[in-house]
Amino acid sequence: MKGEPDIHRLERRGTSMTMSENSKYQLPFLLLGFAAILLLWNTPLVYPVKIFTVFLHELCHGLAAVLTGGRIVSIKVTADQGGLATTAGGWPLLIVPAGYLGSMLFGGLILLGASRTKADRAISLFIGITVAGVTLLFVRNLFGFAFGLAFAAGMAAMGRWGGTALNDFVLRLLGLTSILYAVIDIYSDLIVRTVPCSDASAMSRMLFGPPAMWGVLWMLTALAAAAVFLRLSFKGKRSA
Repeated sequence: MKGEPDIHRLERRGTSMTMSENSKYQLPFLLLGFAAILLLWNTPLVYPVKIFTVFLHELCHGLAAVLTGGRIVSIKVTADQGGLATTAGGWPLLIVPAGYLGSMLFGGLILLGASRTKADRAISLFIGITVAGVTLLFVRNLFGFAFGLAFAAGMAAMGRWGGTALNDFVLRLLGLTSILYAVIDIYSDLIVRTVPCSDASAMSRMLFGPPAMWGVLWMLTALAAAAVFLRLSFKGKRSA
């Protein structure tokens, strides 16, 4: 309904080398990264990255609204990894799936930026500035606002003063976790159990089929996208 907020709710429980030389190290590095993230999945070390992925999820709903003629009203991110994007106008059929698939896309792009380019510090700085801007403009709850500013400050400071190796490591961590989180979240929230206010439930109401069907479709899409991003990231950084 144009001009009226379309409320979207997401509920959750709680030395320089050539390209060919560098690519030899990409696969084991990424596999070790996946293993480490899985082992530390429910620890405080990975928690901030998971919250960042929730932030991305909600932002992608908002961006989809803007790209289809709507606007972002507000964004909320909670400590239990939940989120709420309130939008006005736009095309719901694109806004609803944009959360999971959009956060996967941005996670993949962050991973590619770290793996294939030498612009790690610039990417970190860009992420910091972007998160700060979105937080100041749209985030309304205390936890989300505090997290957004703290995360933005950390990324901007790292991009400005941190070494290339540190920025590369953190960006790969962000990218890998965003990809993994999207896949796990789709499986948990949309296939294993049905959350009444989930994106899949909203899609089911707008079109057809049970929520689990949309969960499976998005899961397959996410897995295919993950495979593409990982394959591309194996090639390593481009030589200068």
